[in-house]
Amino acid sequence: MTSTFYHPDHPTIPITLPDDLSKDQVLSFHPFSSWLTTLTTSLTSQSSPSHPFSPSPYTLRSINVQSFDLFGSSRIGFLKLQADVRNEKGEWLPGAVFLRGPSVAMLVMLIPDDATADSDERYVLLTVQPRIAAGSLEFVELPAGMVDEQGEFGGTAAREMEEELGMRIPVGELTSLSELALGGGTGGDKWPTEKLGEGVYPSPGACDEFIPIFMHERRVPRGQLKEWEGKLTGLREHGEKISLRLVKMGDLWKVGGRDGKTLAAVALWEGLRSEGRV
Repeated sequence: MTSTFYHPDHPTIPITLPDDLSKDQVLSFHPFSSWLTTLTTSLTSQSSPSHPFSPSPYTLRSINVQSFDLFGSSRIGFLKLQADVRNEKGEWLPGAVFLRGPSVAMLVMLIPDDATADSDERYVLLTVQPRIAAGSLEFVELPAGMVDEQGEFGGTAAREMEEELGMRIPVGELTSLSELALGGGTGGDKWPTEKLGEGVYPSPGACDEFIPIFMHERRVPRGQLKEWEGKLTGLREHGEKISLRLVKMGDLWKVGGRDGKTLAAVALWEGLRSEGRV
């Protein structure tokens, strides 16, 4: 059995739910409301005569929620849906969507305290952990974590650094590379009515997740560097089995080459550094 309701902020769009999923659960799932607001806002950009879809604009006709996963007894963790987006000609846009909400990633760079200013010697902390979705038990990546319903990006980054790296960093000592690069706005988008998240979108063809990338840099005693290599971290009660890996900044693009977060962090850091902004 299914049920249908209309979102209070979007009363013309029918939303069909599977059995055992309630309207209240969906409305309280922030990634759903955020995605719906972002999409409908972007659709308004078609009103500009310069937009390529302006002659025959697309509209969101309906949403069919197909499946879901719960965190705990009732809170939605992940949502899979099909959005019907088409124009008056009957032309349609692919609308398979996996909703999980934003995450954060942290580029943590350690500089030996005896390194000279012109040596440019830096080391980066990566995590190695099982990623079943990738079929891997030893996936090398930038430390990262999901933003919860009431989460704030900087606070989430600081918490994940403490949980995964064992480093307690005040939020004020974190720098958002994504915010610096995107300029607190549309990041140079042609149609400024689109209000996308300030972060990298690893799979925009299917998933809403975007990842703001934060940076933290500190000097540490050279002898302390080896303490991080191979260190076991993570919340075991959450199924996290993480070990740390220390790599030279110059090798980061190769060692973390399978991880989109790592490659995005390298590009952002190098681009901003070339402009003298970090």
